[in-house]
Amino acid sequence: MLAILSAGIAPGLALLSYFYLKDEYETEPISVVFKTFIFGALLVFPLMFIQYIFEAEMVFQSKWMHAFFTSSLLEEFFKWFILFYTVYKHVSFDEPYDGIVYGAAVSLGFATVENILYLLANGFGHAIGRALLPVSSHAIFGVIMGFYLGKGKFSTYPNRKWLFFSLFIPFILHGTYDFILLLESNWIQYIIPFMIFLWWLGLRKVKKARLLSSKHIENNMSISKTLPF
Repeated sequence: MLAILSAGIAPGLALLSYFYLKDEYETEPISVVFKTFIFGALLVFPLMFIQYIFEAEMVFQSKWMHAFFTSSLLEEFFKWFILFYTVYKHVSFDEPYDGIVYGAAVSLGFATVENILYLLANGFGHAIGRALLPVSSHAIFGVIMGFYLGKGKFSTYPNRKWLFFSLFIPFILHGTYDFILLLESNWIQYIIPFMIFLWWLGLRKVKKARLLSSKHIENNMSISKTLPF
């Protein structure tokens, strides 16, 4: 039991630590990051119930509808909802890169509980595969969601476009990921290049978010120097 719990928790905490430590400026309060992680973890149970009802009632019968609606849209929308209504206007969200941290936190909270439940049901032997695929993919979905939320919050232009992208792009990526896994054959030859692309895209967003935070901090410093008091 202890080994399964450790294997279920370790990948999520390792990835969250990685994105957390990438913050070059004011690191986020651990208490707020932890709360966001817990909110994501608690999402698993109501979503499992909703997904069970959808499957029992055969609401979405085709593979692509199951991938994009039963799984992707439900999960990404509620993660986005938590970020937007609990973190987006929080005083700790004070630079663009912070979106990456909170996006990763809510997604990895969800992925960690999902991972523990799966390993309890199916055994320790699936731990490596789960870490490389579902946990890491959830992390990148959260990173991309958080990137666009951060871009939207600190943009000088109307932010509706970025807020739309913060939900739409993770939804498309997550749905594509799930659809590949639902393929009866040859799924492995598609999932490997997709995961490489996903990580490339996620790390690119991390780099861009750090640049946006750098510019944001510099602008704030230059403004403060011009103030007469």
